[in-house]
Amino acid sequence: MKTYVIKMFGYNLFANQQIILAMKAAGLPAITLKLMGHLLAAEQTWLERCKLIPPSMSNSWPEDVTIEQCEQQATEHYEAWIAFLNELNEEDLDKVVPYHNFAGDYFENQLSDMVTQVLNHGTHTRAQIGQQLKFVGVKTLPVTDYSYYLRALNS
Repeated sequence: MKTYVIKMFGYNLFANQQIILAMKAAGLPAITLKLMGHLLAAEQTWLERCKLIPPSMSNSWPEDVTIEQCEQQATEHYEAWIAFLNELNEEDLDKVVPYHNFAGDYFENQLSDMVTQVLNHGTHTRAQIGQQLKFVGVKTLPVTDYSYYLRALNS
């Protein structure tokens, strides 16, 4: 499962980079920057939770996000997640991890479920960004399908 999760984070980076390019081409609508900032903040927040370190943010909706920050953080977060995952044993993905949400509520989840949350949240938020791009007139969105990513890897 660890190998699969690492592969999925490669896909996550690819999809983030594709949607960032589309945002730039569309003139960076403010709502898309807000959503991408949220996606990236959530990636960081969940990594901190998985690593059992205190949160570096007070919420997952940063203000005044720039496209340069998004580009940089997409790569940095990928590298940080891969470094974290590479330190794990296969069994570590089954461990239960305690954490608090931003409201202070206590939760526990398996590490594998937390990783799944990050990846699914990214897909969901990229779809929201795509919808916003359509609202401003973008006719064709980038292909961010997992199968497309796999074909690109194998070409």
